[in-house]
Amino acid sequence: MRSLWLAAAAVVLAAPALAQSVDRAAINKLIDEGTNHSQVMVTAEYLTDVIGPRLTNSPNMRKAEGWTQAKFREWGLVNVHKEGFEFGRGWWIERSSVRMVAPRPVQLTAIPIAWTPATNGALTAPVIVAPMSKERDFEKWRGQLKGKVVLISRPGTGSEPSKPPFQRYTGEELSKLDQFDWPNHDPEGADRRLKRLDFAKKLDAFLKAEGAVAWAQMSRLDAKLLHGEGYLFTKEESPSLPGVEIAAEDYRRLARLAKAGMNPTIEIDSQVRYDDSDSKAYNIIAEIPGSDPKAGYVMAGAHLDSWVAGDGAADNGAGSAMIMEAARLIAASGIKPKRTIRFALWAGEEQGILGSLAYIEQHIATRGTGNEPKQTGLSRFYGWNNRWPINPKPGYDELAAYFNLDNGSGKVRGIYAENNPAVVPIFREWLSPFSGMGASAVVIDRTGGTDHYFMQAIGLPGFQFIQDPLDYNSRIHHTGADTFDHLKGDDMRQGSIIIASFLVNAANAEKALPKPPLPTKPAATDPYAYSNDDD
Repeated sequence: MRSLWLAAAAVVLAAPALAQSVDRAAINKLIDEGTNHSQVMVTAEYLTDVIGPRLTNSPNMRKAEGWTQAKFREWGLVNVHKEGFEFGRGWWIERSSVRMVAPRPVQLTAIPIAWTPATNGALTAPVIVAPMSKERDFEKWRGQLKGKVVLISRPGTGSEPSKPPFQRYTGEELSKLDQFDWPNHDPEGADRRLKRLDFAKKLDAFLKAEGAVAWAQMSRLDAKLLHGEGYLFTKEESPSLPGVEIAAEDYRRLARLAKAGMNPTIEIDSQVRYDDSDSKAYNIIAEIPGSDPKAGYVMAGAHLDSWVAGDGAADNGAGSAMIMEAARLIAASGIKPKRTIRFALWAGEEQGILGSLAYIEQHIATRGTGNEPKQTGLSRFYGWNNRWPINPKPGYDELAAYFNLDNGSGKVRGIYAENNPAVVPIFREWLSPFSGMGASAVVIDRTGGTDHYFMQAIGLPGFQFIQDPLDYNSRIHHTGADTFDHLKGDDMRQGSIIIASFLVNAANAEKALPKPPLPTKPAATDPYAYSNDDD
């Protein structure tokens, strides 16, 4: 009898941990709308096939900004608007061609590097293989580059993948994610990363001074996949020389011919365009109003921008379409939340998570004393977390939860708890209706590199969902293969429903999600470590 009483008491004492209840009637409405009347693939198809790649500040991104706002309004959301932040130039590819013309004609698979200038007609020149990845490499090639197209990557010998390109998580693989991620605070390491960011500008200046006419890098993946990322997007930083990325197989052919003394010559015709009509990038914001204006708001977001090699489908048209669909599901189901539910489609994520960072600085918090030097682009990404103190704004406590989606179109399998054990039992309860859909994992691990990152960094409850990888990292991420064909409809319908349900649960919960203390400047993890400039 005593043992039964103790067991019952334990259940009662444990109950507060699960006080964030699930409205299963509301979940049923979301499941019905999301399975029988889904629009997520229609949304994704328009973003990818009709609008296409959405480089920040490009004409296509401007189209996407207008179209997504119109859809939110069509679905009954309110306070639909765009919020601008200073970014830089727009840029887009009208057409491009790269050919080897000697020792024989070969059409090469290649793409202009983002934000590099046009060739102003076809440019024909011999190549020189001059691998340069650090400033100290410049001296070796001084005096040898005039009139050449400089191949700056070390060619290597090709890849031998050890894993299949398409993957769904097993239970064992998900369980391995349930590991606390120990922080590693290395102030000197942050300084080294900031210094390395200047290399692209220094390389451009060196090549120009040496009389090179263009440069080329090798794709980091085989199978003729291309990326074309570039990060010198402000007018002041614009590169001087045209640059292209060449498919690995074609690049290595050029390198072998050069090594054999065949003196390969290539022709580059890069017809790209800058757009300086508006230097601001824009986040898209829309809301479903809550019944209690004093209760704050919950939020979900995905980045709308993409690179240009493909159509920006898995990265991140899929995430944007699912966030939009979650908004539509809640609105169409007639659910009335207590807290306002806010939706964001971010810009500038690919250039350093700049859109969500701008939102944080405008609405939530700033970092530093205000006397730090101005930083842009990736230097802003690497430098922001090293500014102290964190200065909360009045809106800091208004954000009760933020959920992000940015890992392709794979099925949602769970959520990262971001080293926050207090949310683990809550999220397990919220996922309980979806175990039959394959989503049940709540892991303590952290994940970064996307738009919840800076929210976590200032102590707010920002979270990213776990998704099946599919072929996202192996061949789709940032490549020319990132098209609608690789999106999985059933997975995206499932993800949209789960995101909508998390938002409803968070919006109607009695309390905001538990968050860690406001971060303060940490001590170095290893105060006895010696710096390595190559780290």
